[in-house]
Formats: sequence, structure tokens, C-alpha cells
Amino acid sequence: MGSPKRNMRVLAAGGFVSGLTVRLAEPLLPKIAEDLSVTISDAAIVLTGFSLAYGVFQLVHGKLSERFGLLRTVSVMMMSAALATFGCALSEDLHSLALFRFLTGMTAGAIIPLSFAYVGEHVPISERQPALARFISGILIGQILGPLVGGGVSDWVGWRATFVVPTIGFFAVALAVVPAAIAEGREAPQKDTRPPGYLTLLGRARVRWVCGAVAIESLAFHGAFAFIGAYTRVTFEASLTVIGVLLAGFGIGGVIYSTCVRQLLEKLGVKGLLSLSGCFMFAGFVAIPWLGQLWLLMPVTVALGFGMYAMHNTLQTRATEMATDARASGISLFAVSLFLGQALGIEAASVAIDVVGYTPVFLVAAVSLALLAACIRQSLHRM
Repeated sequence: MGSPKRNMRVLAAGGFVSGLTVRLAEPLLPKIAEDLSVTISDAAIVLTGFSLAYGVFQLVHGKLSERFGLLRTVSVMMMSAALATFGCALSEDLHSLALFRFLTGMTAGAIIPLSFAYVGEHVPISERQPALARFISGILIGQILGPLVGGGVSDWVGWRATFVVPTIGFFAVALAVVPAAIAEGREAPQKDTRPPGYLTLLGRARVRWVCGAVAIESLAFHGAFAFIGAYTRVTFEASLTVIGVLLAGFGIGGVIYSTCVRQLLEKLGVKGLLSLSGCFMFAGFVAIPWLGQLWLLMPVTVALGFGMYAMHNTLQTRATEMATDARASGISLFAVSLFLGQALGIEAASVAIDVVGYTPVFLVAAVSLALLAACIRQSLHRM
């Protein structure tokens, strides 16, 4: 089946493409709205639909991987994601674009959670949080480049062309996974017992705590963050390329976190890391409405990326251990909670922005995330 290290490198490459796809459409919202003659709130369906599909279909991916094999499931889903993203590139109206973004989320959603399950199976718990942090470096680099590709390519040749980039990436990585996926089918051991179902897992208090925390984190953070690009366009009249560069600060902050996570854990411990996370996210969202110059948004998005990943990586590590008898299904539930929270957050924020504007949305996110960090810090023994 190939060495676990080699397989993790390939899966990290898949995570890179998936990360790029997740963030690709954010800076495109103003251009899509303008080109398709809809409002920005209407265009936000390309984010909401993607997140909804990404989350809901985790329930399918977890069970498919337990039935057919983790790597085989990932390879099929990556090939399907290549077709879906190419469909986005061919879309001529909002309805077809929203449909293909939904299909992209449905298929690309398998890659990162099942990769985390693979890490959970092959890396001991004492090394897992730093290992996961290193593993997500590929995802983070994809998220850094996602807004840059989205903004830059859109300014250069049009927003539809941006979706060709992940099409090629998904196809290439799917081919790289195929040999290990074939070997997995030959070497998979026969299981004597059937893994517990989702309802059984949700009956466990530990699962509910971890999934509930990540749902609130995603709702509060991504609901507000998704509209920073639109806020920048309206307030500073920035180009999509500039918006993409500024939003890339989120991924840069995450990479900074991933490179120093071991040192942070040694000096601060998990509780201290969570406190730092809450402070960074609170300060970042509070600062956005009061920025007088466009360039100041870059350090703010870097701080938000650092803070968010410091919290999220802690929850990811807990997720890999909350259901060791059905690890893929457990992480699938975690991902469902994450992306359902994101979809609800984006939808709620889009409605709130139409009613009260951007500033209250950013301030509510700041307070919510600071309180969540404090709550998780006090509840670690339950996770």
C-alpha cells in the first residue's frame, strides 16, 4: 500500500488543492455578482452551497471509507471533484455555478477529513497535534494561494478561468493516489465487528462536545471572514487582486502557527494556546471596521489566521481520538459540524449585513470567538 509517509505527502498535496478550492471563490463574489447581474448576498450562494455540501456529505464519505477503504474513497472523490470544478468554469448563470460548486463541495469534502483519519491511524497521540499542524501546511498554502488565484486570474482572464486551476490539481493528485488505493484493496484486513453508527457516536458526550465546539467556531469565524473581501471592495474600492493578496494573510497566519506549534505547546500548554487564540481573533475582528488604510488589513488577516488555527488544530487533535473505534466516521461528524456551521454562518452574516451593515457582524464574531476560546479552555477535560 506504500509507506504511510509517502501516502501522507500525496494526501497533503490533495489537501493543498482542496484548500485552494475552499478559498478560491471568496474574492470572486463582487465580480460574479456584477457579471451575473445579482447582488453580493445572492452570489454568496456559491460559498454557502459549497460549505453545505462539503459538510453534509461527510456522513457519506466516512461510511464509504470504512466500507471500501480510505485511500480508494479519496481517489474516486478527487477525480469527481476535478469534473465538478470544470463544470464551474463552464457555468453561464448563477444557478449552474451554484450547482457545480455544490457538487465540488460534495466530492472535495472527502479529502481533508479522511486524510486526518489516515494521520490518526498512523501517528501516535503524543505526536499528533504537531503532526496534524505540519500536515495542514499544504492545506494552508492552498488557502493562501486560493484568494490570490481567485483574484489574480479573475482580473487577468475572467472569474470562470480560475476554476480550471483546481480541475488540473484534483486530476493530478487523484492519479497519484491510485497505486496506493489499489494496494489498499488487496491488503485491507477483514473486520470482525461493524463500526458504530453516527447516532451511536453522537450518544457519546465527548463527541458532542468536540463537534459542538467546532460548529460554533466555524459559524462565528467563517460567517464574518467570508465578507471581508466584499467589505474591502465597498470601503476601499480595491481590485480583486489586492483583495486576494490581503485575504491570503489568513493562510500565512496559519503557516506561522504550524511552524511554531511545538514550541507554543511547550511554553504555553494547550490552555495557554487557546487563550492566545481568543485574543488574536477578538483583536482582529474588532480592528477591521476601524482600519483607515487598506494595507493594515494584511496584519489583521494574518492574526486572524494564526488565532483561528490555534483553536482549530486543538479541536482537530481531539477529533482524531474522540471515536477510535470508528475514526473515519468520527472525523466525518467533526467535518459535518464544521461546514454546517460555516454554511449557517455565511447565510446569517449575509442577511445581517443587508440589515445592519458589516461592522456589527465583525464585532459579534469577535466577542463570540473570545468567549468560545474561554469555554473550550475550561472544558478540555470533556473533550
